[in-house]
Amino acid sequence: MSGVWGVRLLLLGCGCLWLSSPTQGALIISSDQETVQDTQGAARSLQKRSTNKAMVEVSSVMVHCTVTSRFAHTVMTTKALNKANQSQEIFFEVDLPKTAFISNFSMEIEGMVYVGVVKEKQTAKKQYDKAVSSGQTAGLVKVSGRKMEKFSVSVNIAGQSDVTFVLTYEELLQRKMGQYEILIRVKPKQLVQDFKIVTNIYEPQGIAFVDAHATFLSNELLPLVEKTVTDKKAHISFSPTMDQQKQCADCDGTLIDGDFIIKYDVKHPQAFGEIQIVNGYFVHFFAPPDLERIPKNVAFIIDRSGSMHGQKMQQTREALLAILKDLHREDHFALIAFDHRITPWRNNFTKATEENIAEALKYVKTIQQYGSTNINDAVLKGVDMLIKDRKANNLPERSADMIILLTDGMPNEGESVPSRIQDNVRNAINGTMSLYCLGFGNDVDYSLLNVMAQQNKGLARRIYEASDASLQLQGFYDEVASPLLLEVDLRYPDNTVDILTTNHFSQLFNGSELIVAGRLSDNNIDNFMVEVFAIGYEDDFKAQGQASTVDLDVVYPDEEHIFGDHIERLWAYLTIQQLQEKSKSGTPDEKANATAKVLEMSLKYNFVTPLTSMVVTKPEMKDGLDSPLIADKLTEEQRQEAERNRNVFRGNIASSRQSTPVYSYRPTVLVDGDPHFIIELPESEDALCFNINEKPGTILNLVTDPTSGILVNGEIIGDKQMTPDGHMNTYFWRFGIIHKTLGVKLEVTTQDISVFKDGKWFKLQWSDSASLKSPNMDLQLSKDRSLLVTLKDSVKFLILLHKVWEKHPYHRNYLGFYTLDSHLLSSSVHGLLGQFYHGIEYEVTDLRPGEVAEKPDATMHVKGQELNVTRGWQRDFRTNLKNGENIPCWFIHSNGTGLIDGEASDYIVSGLFKTV
Repeated sequence: MSGVWGVRLLLLGCGCLWLSSPTQGALIISSDQETVQDTQGAARSLQKRSTNKAMVEVSSVMVHCTVTSRFAHTVMTTKALNKANQSQEIFFEVDLPKTAFISNFSMEIEGMVYVGVVKEKQTAKKQYDKAVSSGQTAGLVKVSGRKMEKFSVSVNIAGQSDVTFVLTYEELLQRKMGQYEILIRVKPKQLVQDFKIVTNIYEPQGIAFVDAHATFLSNELLPLVEKTVTDKKAHISFSPTMDQQKQCADCDGTLIDGDFIIKYDVKHPQAFGEIQIVNGYFVHFFAPPDLERIPKNVAFIIDRSGSMHGQKMQQTREALLAILKDLHREDHFALIAFDHRITPWRNNFTKATEENIAEALKYVKTIQQYGSTNINDAVLKGVDMLIKDRKANNLPERSADMIILLTDGMPNEGESVPSRIQDNVRNAINGTMSLYCLGFGNDVDYSLLNVMAQQNKGLARRIYEASDASLQLQGFYDEVASPLLLEVDLRYPDNTVDILTTNHFSQLFNGSELIVAGRLSDNNIDNFMVEVFAIGYEDDFKAQGQASTVDLDVVYPDEEHIFGDHIERLWAYLTIQQLQEKSKSGTPDEKANATAKVLEMSLKYNFVTPLTSMVVTKPEMKDGLDSPLIADKLTEEQRQEAERNRNVFRGNIASSRQSTPVYSYRPTVLVDGDPHFIIELPESEDALCFNINEKPGTILNLVTDPTSGILVNGEIIGDKQMTPDGHMNTYFWRFGIIHKTLGVKLEVTTQDISVFKDGKWFKLQWSDSASLKSPNMDLQLSKDRSLLVTLKDSVKFLILLHKVWEKHPYHRNYLGFYTLDSHLLSSSVHGLLGQFYHGIEYEVTDLRPGEVAEKPDATMHVKGQELNVTRGWQRDFRTNLKNGENIPCWFIHSNGTGLIDGEASDYIVSGLFKTV
């Protein structure tokens, strides 16, 4: 086994951080004693992985989040020392909010500072392509859950040297349900020498309340949360010593494990809001107090097509039942279920009386999925019903009209061209109502929904396919359930304001806030009068007030040089966000102008946006290659695509968790590394893993299905020579694949791919990108990376090529084998991988300390046996070929004995295409 090992540290959110064990994502500190080109990082036993932690010291972790007038500026600084005599690869990963813009990143190594530079995306792409062509994994940003994206970078650090990482990002906090929220997730899983999270909140408007709590706070830890609140400032910090972090006096485990949450709101004394002017820029916050809610008329348009079957439909019904019960008596509502047919519950809007709600609840319980998806006609039906009831005076004059569309798929019935659907809906609505679009799952056409909502005074939101989908739907409804004002205009003197963000809003909802920012053309603001006009519950709303300059040095006399240009950057952030929306939904000229302006402002303010990238040039590698890395800003469509691909890779299995700790799921099964077999269980968020230790030259049967005629075998190869400490890595270097029924035969090696077709063999080279399609087989070859094999009506395999520095004294290139789809194989499928294709039942009990504190032991009940298992981790390389993704798993010892049928030697065969 090679000598790579890991200590991980993960920062996320606004001042959010956790340090994790090797089962979590984080700042990875990994040792490669031979060479930085060793991509073999995962090829080692679980038992070896924590032996060298003491050789790396995370000396400092500092997270400083400064919020000034809702604008959050977060700086994350981490310092690590390599105490070993040899170099080690250190990975720094940060999860940041998807609404934030990265504005700075630097690494200080041996007195040299390497700073990221924001460039136009096309310019940065040239450097990105160069890095990819040289075998580097160049992308720094990827999806991380629903609300976050992960920034990660690695660098090779010489022995007895240290590195300091500094990442800065900025965002404008949004007020929801009457408060702003800062979530700090702390999951150290280990002790940290100097661990500090500090949040300072400066609100000249005045702070109404600040609440700080955590899921892990015990009576001993509670005093360590320092909270100081004055009229216009709040200071919250959490800085436990190493002893205070300990679970017990004699152990290394940490008590800190959970979410640290800060919630606050500001005072709202004035009807016209709060205006702040700093250095020639102003911001106007508008959330007047004591307003009565306006009745609403809402059409719920519910997709009941076939793709909504099962849990989606059940969760939708649950959410609708809760939402209907929450309607106010003055509200009116309509229910329209659709597939290829459009079926209103009633032909007119219905008042939300107790009797009508009871009848609607009965109807919702009967909605069943069937047919295809006609989004166009469904939305137009809702619009038509609203317009007709308005003309007939069936709805209150002062009320808010809205449509809420929920769909999980793409239009495939009636009008199916997205641009035509958007035009039809926009022309029908004609600015008279708001359209909110909820996209359920990853198969939905989110771009269609997003543009359609933006064109019609609404917004789009993704609903994630998960156990809490019903709560996601209810949460969205709660945000729009109580309109307070309609058609809100915020007006400023024409001769004073130069550039202004959006100043007309269709609605103001209870608990939210409207924000307008602008640049002043005249610094003489004696006549800066602000006026607000809107439609209220009973009367028109009118308010006005005189703006004044805020001297922050006077408001905060004890703070020096901390504010700078925050209002200007707030204005730039808000302008870029709004221009990005125009670049999607405006006219062609508006789109072009908005795109150009976004690029100009992103470069000026050093923001990483969808049109710019941050280029990080690392120190020169040992092989003489520069390895520039690229930090991009993901769009929601890119996030959806990444999650869709991930679900394809993971099998996208839909099963329900049992109430007892027994799991039976169709897993994703793979083998990679030295060789490590992993059975991933997506629904249980768990995995099982085991190693097979056989001599080089051994051929093992991985999959065999006599019913369909599929056979997959793999041959093991060893290192070039033993390492100085006497270890020898082994890997798979070639696979043989046969589908007798389809007449398919493949041999995939680390050198090339041989395909038997039409009675002849021909070869594909890993150095090429190629696509081969035939009636029975589809091959997709990605240059020097992967081969995707799809066999008609049977299986889909992914084979990854791991390339190692050709002059490496020990290691070789090797292959990984991933099963992406196997559900059509027969129940008789077997092999080291195949026996797990149709699920595995097991129960884990008796959790207890293991030989290593971070790796507990447990008893696993599986296949009628009790096994001693150890908690560890392995790597899945599908989304990150260089570093892999850590997969926590229960490790079964002794070549998987007790988990696999029989013994490992039972799977040895005599040839690459032999069954015995």
